[in-house]
Amino acid sequence: MSSGGATAELVVSFGEMLIDFVPDVAGVSLAESGGFIKAPGGAPANVAVAITKLGGRSAFIGKFGDDEFGHMLADILKKNGVEDEGVRFDPNARTALAFVTLKSNGEREFMFYRNPSADMLLTEADLNLSLIKRAKIFHYGSISLISEPCRSAHLAAMRAAKQAGIFLSYDPNVRLPLWPSEEAARTGIKSIWKEPDFIKVSDDEVAFLTQGDPQKEETVKTLWHDGLKLLVVTDGEKGCRYFTKDFKGQIPGYAVKTIDTTGAGDAFVGALLVSIAKDNSLFKNEEKLKQALTFANACGAICTTKKGAIPALPTASMAMELVAKAK
Repeated sequence: MSSGGATAELVVSFGEMLIDFVPDVAGVSLAESGGFIKAPGGAPANVAVAITKLGGRSAFIGKFGDDEFGHMLADILKKNGVEDEGVRFDPNARTALAFVTLKSNGEREFMFYRNPSADMLLTEADLNLSLIKRAKIFHYGSISLISEPCRSAHLAAMRAAKQAGIFLSYDPNVRLPLWPSEEAARTGIKSIWKEPDFIKVSDDEVAFLTQGDPQKEETVKTLWHDGLKLLVVTDGEKGCRYFTKDFKGQIPGYAVKTIDTTGAGDAFVGALLVSIAKDNSLFKNEEKLKQALTFANACGAICTTKKGAIPALPTASMAMELVAKAK
């Protein structure tokens, strides 16, 4: 059990978990790098750990290679209190790897090793549907939509959750190098756009998906659909913008010393899902939503002050301290 205990509402996160190899020196290319540090990564897994670190309750559904790296990742989930009954191992495929370079401004470039990796080979038969149906929230990204059989498994899991009346959360997490082309990425990501109750996109992703100016409200509005309860656009250190059926606004971010932006969006999403799991009247109550987004902004900001995603994910007290300090 996680620190959230059995009473906390369960968030099930679906998708990939992999190992990021990060150069031990920032600001150098992969070729120039002398050494690499292993860091667990994969957005849906980061979100699951972000939730337990904040005292919520989460489970992960995904597939690892039956190899040392796969078991290492499964252990990291366990150590962080993430429920693992949805985890599967594939004896015939490797755990995915990514080499990530940190440019001097903390932004990243990716080079992936997945041909095919175990996470891509999750099948419908691998799904723990009873786990999904016990969730209050089912969260996913778009990387699991890129290739079969994982795409079909993703769609089946989403259908099962929707039929059970579970809240659907989508963070597309655009990773262009993994898609066959930009067009394929746009089409694939938008193919499930009308399903979720909540979508989080970054300003860069708004620009990519709409091919318009992400700062213009009319551009963002083209991403709205009537099934949505909440659309959030994250603007990096500038904070975030929110849109519901009844209100919209902007919440400022926090100025911190950014070292590595890896996992910041996942820390933000995890924090927001913890709040939604506790109280889904947020979408009707702007004051409550603003508090939840302020807390989520703080979590995202803290996550950029340390290298790696999972080691940098904050606790609730760290986030509350930053919120209080800024006041």
